[in-house]
Amino acid sequence: MTSSEIEQLSQQSDDAVDLGRGALLVARLEYPDLDPTGVLLRLDAMAGRIRESISPGARVAERLAAINHYLFEEQGFKGNREEFYDPRNSCLNAVLERRLGIPISLSVLYMEIGRRLGVEAEGVSFPGHFLVRVSLEFGVIVLDPYNEGVTLSEEDVRERLAQQTGVEFAESADLADILQPAGKKEIIARMVRNLKRIYSEAGATEKAIKAATLILAVQPDAHSELRDRGLLYRRIEAYRAALADLSNYLEKEPEAHDADALRVLVIELQGINDRLN
Repeated sequence: MTSSEIEQLSQQSDDAVDLGRGALLVARLEYPDLDPTGVLLRLDAMAGRIRESISPGARVAERLAAINHYLFEEQGFKGNREEFYDPRNSCLNAVLERRLGIPISLSVLYMEIGRRLGVEAEGVSFPGHFLVRVSLEFGVIVLDPYNEGVTLSEEDVRERLAQQTGVEFAESADLADILQPAGKKEIIARMVRNLKRIYSEAGATEKAIKAATLILAVQPDAHSELRDRGLLYRRIEAYRAALADLSNYLEKEPEAHDADALRVLVIELQGINDRLN
């Protein structure tokens, strides 16, 4: 990815963001030479094939049924349960090639196909498992593209919520709040966080640093990314960069739970940098 692309994304309003193109910018963390044009044209072609199977005046429910049939029955897209943490699962281009993904990447695929067919599908940052919501004539329905686009009942949603937050909270929670649509930049940032975690745990530190930098471009107020990037810089002995990020984090979050430990680390980094000068 280039700095100009990151800057352009950061300066756009959320409504102006092209989610598909943004997802492919994320994929460049893993595929640096990726040209998004061909992938976007492929999405256009997929939507075109679905369009041929429905009438021009088809209701949203009919369009959703056609999307589900094409993606999950004809094309065989599914969740990658065997290798959930494979970084390719977070890259839209690889998802299209392999027909495998994780909840958020399959949801982005679903939303992008839906948008091309006049379906306003929105992402939901549901705890632990990204979902899609669509407004119909009779209300909002919730779909799970990771599980072949199945429609979730209120009972299903509360059961899933209970697994993440506990039964007491799930039984009393206002689902209208829980199922609020996620902004496009929020979706992009969540995709990058998945990759950052994978890279960090795999020891791919430079990729993890690039991921944190992209998150900060999309969400400048995500101060924890300054902390994480600073610690990643320290891992590769980029001490000046580490000191700058951690000092910036402490300035913005002086009462953070980890502030005292990081202040000790900042003093250590200052000493290292003084010796290097």
